[in-house]
Amino acid sequence: MSLLKTKPTILIVDDTPANLVLLMGLLKDKYHVKAANNGEKAIELAGSSPPDLILLDIMMPDMDGYEVCTILKSDEKTRDIPIIFLTAKVSVEDEEHGFEVGAVDFIHKPISPPVVMARINTHLKVKAWQDSLLNHNQVLEEEVSQRLSEINKLQDATIFVMVSLAEFRDECTGNHIRRTQAYIRSLAEELAKLPHYTSELTSQRIEVMEKSSPLHDIGKITIPDHILLKPGKHTDEEFEIMKTHSERGYDILKRAGNFMGESGDFLNCAMDIALYHHEKWDGSGYPKGLKGLDIPLPARLMAVADVYDALRSERPYKEAFSHEKSMDIINQSRGSHFDPEIVDALCLIEDQCVSIIDNWPDE
Repeated sequence: MSLLKTKPTILIVDDTPANLVLLMGLLKDKYHVKAANNGEKAIELAGSSPPDLILLDIMMPDMDGYEVCTILKSDEKTRDIPIIFLTAKVSVEDEEHGFEVGAVDFIHKPISPPVVMARINTHLKVKAWQDSLLNHNQVLEEEVSQRLSEINKLQDATIFVMVSLAEFRDECTGNHIRRTQAYIRSLAEELAKLPHYTSELTSQRIEVMEKSSPLHDIGKITIPDHILLKPGKHTDEEFEIMKTHSERGYDILKRAGNFMGESGDFLNCAMDIALYHHEKWDGSGYPKGLKGLDIPLPARLMAVADVYDALRSERPYKEAFSHEKSMDIINQSRGSHFDPEIVDALCLIEDQCVSIIDNWPDE
């Protein structure tokens, strides 16, 4: 089956009437033919209804063929139309310039009808193959996009199930998860305005951190109920057990990655957050005692988001603090518990934080 549609359209551009008549007579039985006797008219015709191929004279008054070709190639609607130059010029430099501005071929005057027909047929077939490949690639891209959408939905569902398991065994609500996600996005977007974070905090990277952050406490599913759900203060021994949730969460996510055969950005980020979100800027946190920039950025962001939300939330052992008191407590720990730049970012998005609390209150 031919790739060429019935009667492709050819636009002939030449300022000499005799040449137009000759070419129209030659092509009219096999092609739809349009004609223009100057460059301006050619650009108008090509833009309003793009032809399948253009035969373009080079030597024309006002606007020569090189200029016409350059303009057509700069327009998204006409840039893919194959252009064959018709010319009496035979120098290598003329042909080089023609190819530079976007022509696909040259036909030298006086024209040979068999050569004209053969060149047109060849380039129409090439264009048809290119269009076919482009359409095929577009179909493949749509299929890949659909598959990625399905994978993302499955990933989101998996996250939901894993987080739900942790929620059922903790005092936190699902809205705590939503709020910390929102804090992290807002904090990261504010931090991205700093020159040294612009390349690291891309929109894609921020989305990965936002999506993986709900798994920060997944390790709590391994903590015994009498410790996890204890309403009062933990003993030293109980607190040591409680602290293991970070490493256990990391192990759970790592095993999930090993099961799938790869971890990828999402799980790597989730593992960093789960393992390190209780580290402190001054090195006094757990489980590794990391200090400063050695603590992965997603975990440093999670530390601020998690503590801010915990301060603002009611717990069996405490009342919810006001935004002002919560901010005061966090500012007092700037440079000791928390990354100073992230605390500064939090101060810049205070209104957003209050709105997040209002939009996602505890149930």
